[in-house]
Amino acid sequence: MAGPVHYEIYIRKTPPASWSLSMATEDRKTAIETAEDLLRDGQACAVRVTKETLDPDTMEFASVVVLTRGAPEVKRKTPVREDSRGPSCRGVQDLYAPHARDLLGRVLEDWLNRQGATAFELLHRPDLAERLEASGVELQHAIQKVAVPESQHTGQPVHDLVRHYQRLAEQAIERLLQAGRRKQFPSLAERSVADVAHRLNGSPDRAFIMGGVVAGALKGLVGARARLDRLMDLCDRAPADGQPRALVLVPVEQILCELLTSRASLAQIVGPALDQGSSLAAVVRMVAPREIAALVAHDPRLALLIPPVEGGPARLGERLAAGEFPILAAALARTVLRELMSQRRLRPGDPEGEIDILRALAMTLTATAGRLLTLEEVQNAFVERSKSLVTADFVAAYVRTCPNILCEVERLARLCENVTGGANKRAAARWLDACVTSLRFETEMRASGQTPGQKLLALAELQRAVRNAALSERDCEAVAAALGAVGGSVEADARLTAQIVRAPAPAPQKLAALLRLAAGETGPTGPVADRAKAEAIKLFRAPEVRTALGAAPETVQTLRPLMKAVGLAA
Repeated sequence: MAGPVHYEIYIRKTPPASWSLSMATEDRKTAIETAEDLLRDGQACAVRVTKETLDPDTMEFASVVVLTRGAPEVKRKTPVREDSRGPSCRGVQDLYAPHARDLLGRVLEDWLNRQGATAFELLHRPDLAERLEASGVELQHAIQKVAVPESQHTGQPVHDLVRHYQRLAEQAIERLLQAGRRKQFPSLAERSVADVAHRLNGSPDRAFIMGGVVAGALKGLVGARARLDRLMDLCDRAPADGQPRALVLVPVEQILCELLTSRASLAQIVGPALDQGSSLAAVVRMVAPREIAALVAHDPRLALLIPPVEGGPARLGERLAAGEFPILAAALARTVLRELMSQRRLRPGDPEGEIDILRALAMTLTATAGRLLTLEEVQNAFVERSKSLVTADFVAAYVRTCPNILCEVERLARLCENVTGGANKRAAARWLDACVTSLRFETEMRASGQTPGQKLLALAELQRAVRNAALSERDCEAVAAALGAVGGSVEADARLTAQIVRAPAPAPQKLAALLRLAAGETGPTGPVADRAKAEAIKLFRAPEVRTALGAAPETVQTLRPLMKAVGLAA
């Protein structure tokens, strides 16, 4: 269809049949009447009319159902997939895989938060396994949360999956309880973690036992910050190198991944008083302390936006900078990207601060691009975040505190500069264009209590800001032309160029003032610059001015850059 909105008619000839497109039209009434006729004449047992709206930015259609009539759809039973070979986790060892721990962390999130533990600790601490078994309902609900979606995805009977995962949970709990009764997990109160690692080196169950040792060292600690400090202490006491050192650092890294990718735990570690934007900046500083230190040294203003990290987070940052825990570094980087691409505000209630912290995050993540994330991933994340900055709610909150419309235009120009992505730039430019072309903007600028020179200078600065905002050529020229037109009205009201020409001042001084206006330095380009250029040409042609300039060649050299800028000199 040619238009941005059209209507599509879908039919089903029999109840089990799927929907098929019958026709499309741009007239809503025609679409509805045609659909009802098809149903009435028996050509279809069910009809549906949808409204399709074209998004000019993404060139994709958004579909809305307008009418549905006829027999209801027959729900089909999901067939068992050919590539399905049973449950995702078949044995107890499968529960210790990263994706399985991630799923456990999601389905038991509330219970684990109440216990102050992670999924890794649950799989390695007998006391936690005993508590979960005693809870009954929590474990049953978690099994159902896993079995039902898997059944829908693979087509396997849900009851078979529930029974399978119940048996698997019982086996995992029994294994942990037996390990606890046999005292397979040595206590670090009796020996050092380095000694335990050397003793376990070569043991077939070394990973399981060391995981229990590290998880047991966190028992009784309250708060994520205290647990991070204990994990850093274990790293300090780990063997110097070789397989024994890896035996300690691997479970520590796994616990850290689960600890720091949890929003609640991360807030406790970087600072519960920080907002979302500052928390993300602190995470970036922790992951890449050297790059952030270099940026802060180059631009000290960043120190006000990026909170410092101290204690356990600083110790972890040193290890990340040294190349340890690469999986954790990648997980934290993905966490930052995920939060940037989410709908959560970085600084709720402070739109100006949100743009400031977003700019700081853009600088820091770009500086670390290549080591943690690719430049393309960083750019895509900020394009997605920029979509929230050009919504009506955000823009209204952003300009709400402005005392006058000039302030609104300045903020919108700053918004254009700080969003990224072609569609977002165009959306921001539309907000700015609507503001500068409004009658209110021209009225307030002409009636403002500022002097004409101050008004023209403000308009010139706005034009420069718009040209530096990387807008499309069409949007940039449209906004600049609107600012120039308002500047022309301000200058015409005050007759500024005529006053400069008639002023009792030396000719070189009047020429300098006119040339600065013509060059767009002290006034916007457009009618003001054109009138100033015309008056400057008239002055140059005056015999007394030519005589004065000939007698003072140093003055001509001073004016030459301005003359070149307006095209009056080569």
